[in-house]
Amino acid sequence: MSDADIEASKAPLMDHLIELRSRLIKALLGFGIAFIFCFFFAKQIYNVLVWPFVWVAGSENSKFIYTALLEYFITQLKLALFGAGFISFPIVATQIYKFVAPGLYKHEKQAFLPYLVATPFFFVLGAALVYFVVLPMLVRFSLGMQQAGSDETAQIQLLPKVGEYLSLMMSLIFAFGIAFQLPVILTLLGRIGIVSSKMLREKRRYFIVIAFVIAAVLTPPDVLSQCSLAIPLLALYEGSIIAVGMVEKKAAAAAQATTGTDVSTPANPAE
Repeated sequence: MSDADIEASKAPLMDHLIELRSRLIKALLGFGIAFIFCFFFAKQIYNVLVWPFVWVAGSENSKFIYTALLEYFITQLKLALFGAGFISFPIVATQIYKFVAPGLYKHEKQAFLPYLVATPFFFVLGAALVYFVVLPMLVRFSLGMQQAGSDETAQIQLLPKVGEYLSLMMSLIFAFGIAFQLPVILTLLGRIGIVSSKMLREKRRYFIVIAFVIAAVLTPPDVLSQCSLAIPLLALYEGSIIAVGMVEKKAAAAAQATTGTDVSTPANPAE
């Protein structure tokens, strides 16, 4: 490569770096604004997250404690970071798409957009399952283990710590949100030809084991949480088989329209 070629390649590279810096600044700015907003309303947001506990235990039996001087303040910082990640995701995803989009063909942009929309949708779906189903079950189970005091036994009462409750909530939401990306990942792999609906059906029995292993790794070490994640994963896997099959039919129809032959049915050599 000559010196002229090297100099000619520097300009596009610098343009890409300048564009990348601009997109990163906008993404970080969006995250920073969301963090300030969430920290300002951290107490109100925490009260919303505590609602599943209050709903099960009742307001008269709902009491949270913190045992370190700065524990509640640090909890609010964690909550602000957690909320900022949720709120700023559309901004960050948009900046990523705008940086990548100029290098994509029109059909590649059309193929990429559904996955960009489906990713936050399934994440929110997993978070909603945690908020409305999984966490109330965990609270009900934990409250059922309390022990009333008597002359011969000590009273055992559940007094959740603000920091531990938030950590449990965040870990469950992230675990379910990430696990619920299964249809997006499998459909994308099916679109590029790595997996097929037939292969997914044949490997179903293996995924049953994998689902419980994933649940054991991502959730707290209790059977209730693990089953609450493993069972939806199995349902999502079945939905992924249907989605991959639809992608295959669409690809076959497009190929048939282009070539004028039916690619789904092999030709008979004898004819």
